[in-house]
Amino acid sequence: MDYRQAGVDIEAGYKSVELMKEHIKKTMRPEVLGGIGGFSGGFSLAPFMGMEKPTLLSGTDGVGTKLKLAFLMDKHDTVGIDCVAMCVNDVACAGGEPLFFLDYIACGKNFPKKIATIVSGVAEGCRQAGAALIGGETAEMPGFYPEDEYDLAGFAVGIADEKAMITGADLAAGDVLIGMASSGVHSNGFSLVRKVFAQEMTKEGLETYYDELGMTLGEALLAPTKIYVKALKEVKAAGVKVKACSHITGGGFYENVPRMLKDGVQAVIEKDSYPVPPIFGLLAKKGNIEEKMMYNTYNMGIGMIVAVAPEDEKAAKAAIEAAGEKAYVIGSIKEGEKGVVLC
Repeated sequence: MDYRQAGVDIEAGYKSVELMKEHIKKTMRPEVLGGIGGFSGGFSLAPFMGMEKPTLLSGTDGVGTKLKLAFLMDKHDTVGIDCVAMCVNDVACAGGEPLFFLDYIACGKNFPKKIATIVSGVAEGCRQAGAALIGGETAEMPGFYPEDEYDLAGFAVGIADEKAMITGADLAAGDVLIGMASSGVHSNGFSLVRKVFAQEMTKEGLETYYDELGMTLGEALLAPTKIYVKALKEVKAAGVKVKACSHITGGGFYENVPRMLKDGVQAVIEKDSYPVPPIFGLLAKKGNIEEKMMYNTYNMGIGMIVAVAPEDEKAAKAAIEAAGEKAYVIGSIKEGEKGVVLC
């Protein structure tokens, strides 16, 4: 009896690492110490010691049941982007620069090419975020996961000077809310998505073309989560102070927008101030989901919201668009009980 007979192929693990190295190399930053394959990843903070109060920021998340669609479509090159996005967007939302990322893949059976494809997506997400992929773990767990399934999660660390952190403390009535367009559902609410589209949760069903979507259902649902790190960097580089920021993830507008607010102010958002992607209309109609529940579950077309002073509106919007993202003025800050009002 040996480990292979128990269902764990150590040689496949070695092969996976070799195949993923070419993708990992594309994410390297000069601060990275050592190479891939050690017991830990090293990252020098020396270049950041000029900050008054260097502060580390972190974020961790997974892709959730969106992975079920990747299994059905046998498409594994974009879920890694989702994993990175969910972590680095949180770091950037607090005013941090993502520095490095680690991933964790647990699978029923290690298929080296599949694992390398998953990591290629992680590496692409890191490249978009400017973060180095300095380590990770692939755990082969026979009997725990089916052979053709896996789970994917990650962890990001970033840095900010404490005085530059985005806290919402300076919010004032009259400040403008600018929303950055999402790519669709992103990586939240897929348990509901799969229930609504239960009959379509087959390879054939997901490959069905929908005129209202302009693409197949699978393409619309598997579209990778937007990474807003570059856009937020551009806003900062333009000299605009972001007073508050909210990453619209699970819980939609109603849960996430209040997290950017201080006591005594509320966010008023105009629902018709931007185009809602058709996937949300299709989802609501087919699932008979009431509007409030949609805004309480999904991003509804806005993945990140920033609050800026009225005089910075044009500069902030231009900076976001210069980074390749679509930006919309979606509302404002008003005095009142802390919370969000959608009108």
